[in-house]
Amino acid sequence: MVYLTRVEHFNAAHKLYNPDWTEEENREVFGKCSNANWHGHNYELHVTVKGEPHPQTGFIFNAKTLGTLVKDVIIEKIDHRNLNMDVDFMKGKFTSAENLAIGIWNELQPHIEKEGATLHGIRLYETTKIYVEYFG
Repeated sequence: MVYLTRVEHFNAAHKLYNPDWTEEENREVFGKCSNANWHGHNYELHVTVKGEPHPQTGFIFNAKTLGTLVKDVIIEKIDHRNLNMDVDFMKGKFTSAENLAIGIWNELQPHIEKEGATLHGIRLYETTKIYVEYFG
């Protein structure tokens, strides 16, 4: 089994906030991330596909195609956006890194499968010190 990873960067704002809680409860759980005026991150996204190399190309997935898919399906929707307000696949969800990784997976998986590969994982760095991984 061979793994191929595409890395992209994007910037986005969000707010972690539970409308059923008081301001104090939100601040206690989410800290600065519940700021009423939002906050942002410089995200780093790793999209990994897996498979066996094709005998005629040596590729498990065309890297150029993978880059185009990630840019068209994900980056164009979320870069320089408000994740809470502007991103269709995050509507009605807490915009945690965990949920964002799941949303990215759900958006990409059908496109990856259509191209004949398997989506292996999403790694999403919210900061240089913290990231989440999702494997479907």
